[in-house]
Amino acid sequence: MSLNHVRPWRNIYRRKSRQIMVGNVPVGGDAPIAVQTMTNTLTTDAPATIAQVQAAAEAGADLVRVSVPDEASSKALKEIVRESPVPIVADIHFHYKRGIEAAEAGAACLRINPGNIGDEKRVAEVIRAAKDNNCSIRIGVNAGSLEKHLLEKYGEPCPDAMVESGLDHIKILQDHDFHEFKISVKASDVFMSAAAYQALAEATDAPIHLGITEAGGLVSGTIKSAIGLGQLLWMGIGDTIRVSLSADPVEEVKVGFEILKSLGLRHRGVNIISCPSCARQGFDVIKTVETLEKRLEHIKTPMSLSIIGCVVNGPGEALMTDVGFTGGGAGSGMVYLAGKASHKMSNDQMVDHIVEEVEKKAAELDTTKDAAE
Repeated sequence: MSLNHVRPWRNIYRRKSRQIMVGNVPVGGDAPIAVQTMTNTLTTDAPATIAQVQAAAEAGADLVRVSVPDEASSKALKEIVRESPVPIVADIHFHYKRGIEAAEAGAACLRINPGNIGDEKRVAEVIRAAKDNNCSIRIGVNAGSLEKHLLEKYGEPCPDAMVESGLDHIKILQDHDFHEFKISVKASDVFMSAAAYQALAEATDAPIHLGITEAGGLVSGTIKSAIGLGQLLWMGIGDTIRVSLSADPVEEVKVGFEILKSLGLRHRGVNIISCPSCARQGFDVIKTVETLEKRLEHIKTPMSLSIIGCVVNGPGEALMTDVGFTGGGAGSGMVYLAGKASHKMSNDQMVDHIVEEVEKKAAELDTTKDAAE
């Protein structure tokens, strides 16, 4: 990754992992950190699942995982894969035959859980199907479903048990000459997850999929995931991420991108810098930001927008953003373009005006990028 020599305290040195392909998406190495989510529709309802996959892809998901709990779901998966704009990861638990069927249906990756997929002979059959169908594998270790012998050895789920489970399964894959795999060690406990991932990062060069499993609802799960994933990403650990929320999968994608954007690891869409508002605000900041977030969802170009209620911090924030608006007085505020004060705009017209300015700037940035390529 490029380093910031002016502000070295912003540098993140990513762990050196080998790269694999999940469909047409590179994972690991110097590839961008991939954002993943998972459908929550019945997989057998192919139209509903396809619609959810497409919505997630539109929000920015690089990969989408689909549960395959039964044979009917395996059959539906073929149509889902065919209609999906992004690679599909098949989520496999308990029955190894579902993994074989999913690989044959065109899944780009199989997520298998060492704690419930079966003995090595069954895993070997899944590996053979993955090889035959150019399919990668994710070893997905969960604290809540560790193998019985590891729970007996350690007494309870813990980072050492999770890492041992993952490394045991890595050995099985490597013994069968299979190397197109990534790995995760998830727990709902932030401390356990962080410790397990740090130990795993030192024990293998495989690409790592990050997640805090069963994190909770939209607000609590977002906070929990931001703390857990944020610290690991800051340490340079992680090649793909999934934010697990009891919410719409699109929200998982949005939160995942926001976490990556906050660390400068991925850039997509408008990064809105806004104040919490107070009695000094010259306009309704909260309502304005809420409206702009919706109105600017269609912008994919990475750019920044500052919306600040008053002149205490407004001009300073606007100096560092592509477009800015700072509240003033008498029902109007100042519009900033490329960090410089440009013109005044009335509060009642400023939302439409800001949308126009952002769209104009996005088009300008896209043209500059195309010319440079």
